[in-house]
Amino acid sequence: MGEIVLAAKMTHVPTMLMSEQEGPIKGKRQAAIDGHREIARRAKALGATTVVICDTHWVINAGFHINANTRFEGLFTSNEFPQFIQNLPYAYDGNPALGEAIAKAATDRGAYTLCHQLDSLELEYGTLVPMRFMAREHDMKVVSVAAWATVHDHDESRIVGEAIREAIEASDEKVLLVASGSLSHKIWANKDYAANNGTFTISSEFNRQMDLHVLEMWKQGDHATFLKMLSEYAQFCCGEGSMHDTAMLYGALGWDKYTGKCEVVTEYFPSSGTGQTNVIFPV
Repeated sequence: MGEIVLAAKMTHVPTMLMSEQEGPIKGKRQAAIDGHREIARRAKALGATTVVICDTHWVINAGFHINANTRFEGLFTSNEFPQFIQNLPYAYDGNPALGEAIAKAATDRGAYTLCHQLDSLELEYGTLVPMRFMAREHDMKVVSVAAWATVHDHDESRIVGEAIREAIEASDEKVLLVASGSLSHKIWANKDYAANNGTFTISSEFNRQMDLHVLEMWKQGDHATFLKMLSEYAQFCCGEGSMHDTAMLYGALGWDKYTGKCEVVTEYFPSSGTGQTNVIFPV
């Protein structure tokens, strides 16, 4: 019987890649990189064979979608930030069987989901950035779940999360489940970015205070209260991908019955106006 052995909410800011390049960002995101590697080390110690990543950079406008090819390999340049992420090499094995099982379970539960094995369907950087650093510690098969859901509500994404758990438990896989996205996500206005040192600051003090409050709730295990405010938090603080990655994570962990006390492995930091962190959800 398979199981989720570890779960995490993880940042994927492009500046993590720039942090390893010569220039003004060099070294500035080392804590976030170290957080990714620590999560991978723990997953390795728990015997993880596959990572399922709910990716808030994969936008969908109908149904739900899973990228579960046999093999992912190529060079990635971001449409959003081609100056930050260009010609990023990647090569990872996939897990088509698990992806198909998740899609069937979600569809059976009422959330219509398609699983794809298409060489031309690229992974997005919400998957590739975490894999870039986690792969240095542990080699895992990858399944990417679209989590920038524009015409869906959080209850539907909760169903997808429940399906992820059901499919994993019916498999032989030990899985690291990742919600790949920020907390608040109000990127600086283009005209205000440079004047506010945008790469290293947050655009809204209200958002920063809300993010810090949410982290305290997670550390205390007060997930039931957080879920009562999830939709408004995502709306008013511009949660990345409307925080459907987070809804999927909670769906897999038992929603408001989950009481685990979270561990912040990378202290909260601002990036381009948004709020970022790496947090482990114990299972």
